[in-house]
Amino acid sequence: MGLNLPFLNGTFRRKRAQVIAIDLGNRTTKAVLLERRGETLALMRYALMDAPIFEKKISPDLLADHLHAVAEALGGTSKYVSMAVGLGDAVVRQIELPQIPLDEMRHVLKMNHKNYLQQDLPNHVFDCYIIPPRLQPAGNKTPEPARTGLTPTKFKVLAAAARQQLVNDFIQAAGTASLVADAMVPALIGPINAFENALPEVFARDTVALVDIGFKHTSVCVLDRGELATNRTINIGGDQITAGLAEAMNISYAEAEGIKVGMAPEVETGLQNQVLALGREIRASLDFFEHQQDRAVTEVYMSGGSTRSEMIVKMLHSEILADCKTWNATSFLQLALPGQQAVEIDLVGPQLTVAIGTALAAY
Repeated sequence: MGLNLPFLNGTFRRKRAQVIAIDLGNRTTKAVLLERRGETLALMRYALMDAPIFEKKISPDLLADHLHAVAEALGGTSKYVSMAVGLGDAVVRQIELPQIPLDEMRHVLKMNHKNYLQQDLPNHVFDCYIIPPRLQPAGNKTPEPARTGLTPTKFKVLAAAARQQLVNDFIQAAGTASLVADAMVPALIGPINAFENALPEVFARDTVALVDIGFKHTSVCVLDRGELATNRTINIGGDQITAGLAEAMNISYAEAEGIKVGMAPEVETGLQNQVLALGREIRASLDFFEHQQDRAVTEVYMSGGSTRSEMIVKMLHSEILADCKTWNATSFLQLALPGQQAVEIDLVGPQLTVAIGTALAAY
């Protein structure tokens, strides 16, 4: 289900009854527990917890303690854990590779990563996902390779890389916490997986952008009729928006964070500079795709904690000049949440998008 770039090569994929997925943020860890119920998936619990160390590298021992605490908060019933690799820690590119087995593709990337990924990536682990050919709509008369007798010589492939040490630390930490490291998934992929399940018709039919505003970074993915056409990471996130608001209003960071979501109109001016800078970067990403492909991005779907603010979404809409809307990554899940979590899920849902998409990759 969805894109799966596990970085744990050789892991045998089983149909897990339950899966824990963790989006380890710079400031807040978001986690979900999903359970398979026949053909449906149920959201059993979620957790929002302070990340163990802000702005510092996390040791395997500290990460193990944190993973154990997250698993306990989710009920402690599943041992299989998948983790999203942050936008700053994973390189994701769409490339073309010869029609060879996946293991050979990984080897080709390892030997030629500078050529394929435009970066020198020593001591990294690589993984690939072969992008299925786009299904042609009914009535399309465009000759396909199968119809003309020609066979494509290359696959379209989504390639990703992450530091080997990061993978090793996660495996070690999971083991110390009495958990099983099931997969590591680039955070960029999470919203795509969730969106495909939440809005399958839009995913397959339209040309849209997914914008996920994280703490330090924002991801922009353009989906063209079910295919990832382009992606970009912008170094502006909720942290910069909050810091800018605090400075403009001469208030503390904590106060700014508290009023950012339920903002009154009088704080709009203090927020504008930070949000509009993000909007311009998103617009530039859409322009790049539109000029390359001569196709318009019809709608922009937004997720992340900052999108709980209607004012932020409205400001971005005015700068991006496209229809901006929020979406519900839990809409396709059966909700089996306990008490207060069932009441609060609509509020916290935008923050769980990456974690939900990571869980889908594990399935």
